[in-house]
Amino acid sequence: MINKKSVLFIIAMVFAVASAVHAAKPINLRTEYLVNPIGLDATHPRLTWMLNDNRQGSKQTAYQLIVGTDSAAVSKGTGNSWATTKVISSNILATYQGKALQPYTRYFWRVDVWDQDGKKATPSEVNSFETGVMKMINWKGSWISDDENYNVKPAPYFRTTFGTGKKVKSARAYIAAAGLYELYINGKKIGNHRLDPMYTRFDRRTLYGTYDVTNNIAAGKNAIGVLLGNGWYNHQSTAVWNFHLAAWRNRPAFCMDLRITYDDGTFETISSNERWKTDFSPITLNSIYTAEHYDARLEQPGWNTINFDDKKWKPAFNRPTPSQNIVAQAMHPIRNVETIPSKSVNKFDDKTYVFDLGRNISGVSKITVSGKAGTVIRLKHGERLLKNGHVDLSNIDLHYRPTDDKDPFQVDIFILSGKGQESFMPKFNYKGFQYVEVTSSEPVDLTKESLTGYFMHSDVPPIGNVKTSNPTINKIWYATNNSYLSNLFGYPTDCPQREKNGWTGDAHIAAETGLYNFDGITIYEKWMADHRDEQQPNGTLPSIIPTAGWGYEWGNGPDWTSTIALIPWNVYLFYGDTKILADNYENITRYVNHINDLYPTGLTTWGLGDWVPVKSVSPVEVTSTAYYFADVTIAAKVAKILGKADDVAKYTALATKIKNAFNAKYLNQQTGNYNKGLQTELAVPLYWGMVPDAFKAKIAARLAARVAADNFHLDVGILGGKAILGALSDNGYPDVAYKIASQETYPSWGWWMVNGATTLYENWKIDAKSDISLNHIMFGNIGAWLYSGIGGIKPDELQPGFKNVLLQPNFVPNLNQFEARHKGPYGDILSSWKRNGDAVNYIVNVPANTTADIRFPLTDGKKAYLNGKPITANYRIAAGNYQFIIK
Repeated sequence: MINKKSVLFIIAMVFAVASAVHAAKPINLRTEYLVNPIGLDATHPRLTWMLNDNRQGSKQTAYQLIVGTDSAAVSKGTGNSWATTKVISSNILATYQGKALQPYTRYFWRVDVWDQDGKKATPSEVNSFETGVMKMINWKGSWISDDENYNVKPAPYFRTTFGTGKKVKSARAYIAAAGLYELYINGKKIGNHRLDPMYTRFDRRTLYGTYDVTNNIAAGKNAIGVLLGNGWYNHQSTAVWNFHLAAWRNRPAFCMDLRITYDDGTFETISSNERWKTDFSPITLNSIYTAEHYDARLEQPGWNTINFDDKKWKPAFNRPTPSQNIVAQAMHPIRNVETIPSKSVNKFDDKTYVFDLGRNISGVSKITVSGKAGTVIRLKHGERLLKNGHVDLSNIDLHYRPTDDKDPFQVDIFILSGKGQESFMPKFNYKGFQYVEVTSSEPVDLTKESLTGYFMHSDVPPIGNVKTSNPTINKIWYATNNSYLSNLFGYPTDCPQREKNGWTGDAHIAAETGLYNFDGITIYEKWMADHRDEQQPNGTLPSIIPTAGWGYEWGNGPDWTSTIALIPWNVYLFYGDTKILADNYENITRYVNHINDLYPTGLTTWGLGDWVPVKSVSPVEVTSTAYYFADVTIAAKVAKILGKADDVAKYTALATKIKNAFNAKYLNQQTGNYNKGLQTELAVPLYWGMVPDAFKAKIAARLAARVAADNFHLDVGILGGKAILGALSDNGYPDVAYKIASQETYPSWGWWMVNGATTLYENWKIDAKSDISLNHIMFGNIGAWLYSGIGGIKPDELQPGFKNVLLQPNFVPNLNQFEARHKGPYGDILSSWKRNGDAVNYIVNVPANTTADIRFPLTDGKKAYLNGKPITANYRIAAGNYQFIIK
């Protein structure tokens, strides 16, 4: 028999469980978009969070932030650095405004929020951030290198020892480098980053990294080792971009402070200086552009440990500081993100093997082999095979200008020590490849397991996913992401093999694809700082960023260098953070003012045009003027956001002038056509908003008819490729856009897929004679269009950061099922639909603290239903999960 107490207990438990299910709580706390980062220089760091609340209509009505240096106090709601009052706001981003942050200090923070009922939610967990050096004056170390000329090939080792007499509470290593480095303490490599620090314009900005090395410091004597690589700083290989002529070029150097805090509250700093010792390492050549050579016979075992005898080593040599602007590398680092075993190996003989990874990647290979001392192993990396099965480099060595045969392109050289099984993986290089041809001077026995690939890139968290009932579309999405990541190394690049350059045009074309799929704000903010470093006083930007000087006179018109406006604007739309707009506003306006000075009519012919077209060539003036218009339009919008009323009027008027001049020259009002009516000529004005409202329907119909006349195949280059799918799907022709996107015959993305592509190509023609890299991102906007054009997930310019989600799905014919997920700043957004006979089931998830405006594509008398009741074609929902039926 159940007594009264038992009943009350059961009821209480039921209420407790129900309350737990619905309990709101702030989650996913980030500082400067990183999780518990250390080594920040930001004096007013941004704090962000999400609201975890699965109730329908859930939202945040207020928040309170607590920041302090005592974690226990912060956990109890007390902060000695900053404690806001209860702020009535749904914002999930706040900029620190407390006491001045001190260097080398760990701060703890939490956020309390109030839900839609005005009830205080469960407090967040306590998170932290830690400041770094913060000011140049705080550096204690000297910049050191060896005293070799920059043409000397071997990479240098550096070492020192130090003692600790007290118990270590914490230890941080701060290290900046001109070039690349690996840091070791007591023989152990510190961290799992690759190619640190990120590439910048070295004479204007140098990055430093911070590492928690508390657990690496031993009681008593310790040893520090540093290995330096050339990177882009000391470019010893020669190519058309002349990095070997860079004004900053020198022997790589570094500066380091190891700051140790003891249990008694005291601290000491072990710094780089001329008393460190240096010698050559076994890396006999390292080039970020070509490859790495390693002679295992030259190894010095224990070089970075305490008991190593360094009497024969030379003293280090003081070097000038590469720049007067050494700042924290506050971004997602490059890592070996994915391990890829060889899919197969083809043995030609005992000295020749070709390994196939089964997919094209950026990164390195690692070989494990045994052989005689002095055996030379050559590892040639390429994207294609010759008919005879050997690796073919002819599609990617176009721009290499070797002065001799000692630095072959994408060919690592490993000389064996003969001491049993040995492994080699480059430290200061990466390549673009699928195949590795291994040749040896003496016979070696290799198996499929002897070689492994490592997919390297900036380790940005994935935040998007697309799944469809069309396998070709799925492959296109996968290949697009592979190419995007293959071209993300602290800055966006064009290809990971023959160039590795930060081509601006490629980057802005792929920006939305990246933002839908990956949390990349830290990379883009860093790259915009590179833009600011490179911009000339008159506003001119180079076509590759960073650069040693190449690109200011070629290919840097607005169709490429619109990155200065397009990247900040898109990051703002996706994150709702105005900082990137404020940081770059003066640069945007200086840039568009310069174009206005050069081309006062409003029309500009400055640019490369619709690069790598299928067959038809559109006028450069059409595409470049469209990008110029886009930049000026963004300048006006940003001016409004930043409260610059005079600039709003100025740039709104300039945009109108450009638009009017463009339409006066190219729009035929009688026929409703632009110029010759090519795909690019129609798509680009539609996509960038240059078409007068009265003519949009006619131009869209013209474009759809043009595509039909081209048998629903592409006839565009990269600028037309950026515009065409969105121009169609946003103007009433999503079915035509999908027909193009899902094609499997030449020319199309699907054509690449059915021919075995795992990345996107540089040319629609697989057998083209030029422009035939097999891992380019410049046709990559299709990745973004899958989210926006079919899934219909779009940011709302009026409530950016997906505070209000625009959901405009297109249930295109010949596709039975589609799902797109994107994790925005507020949480997970889902747009998923599936055909059920003549009906479509549409499932939506809108995260807590947001709303969504849905536009249903109701045609042929169909209606949308929610819970069995008909609703309007335009329908607003609050946060939650919804299932609609369209029939």
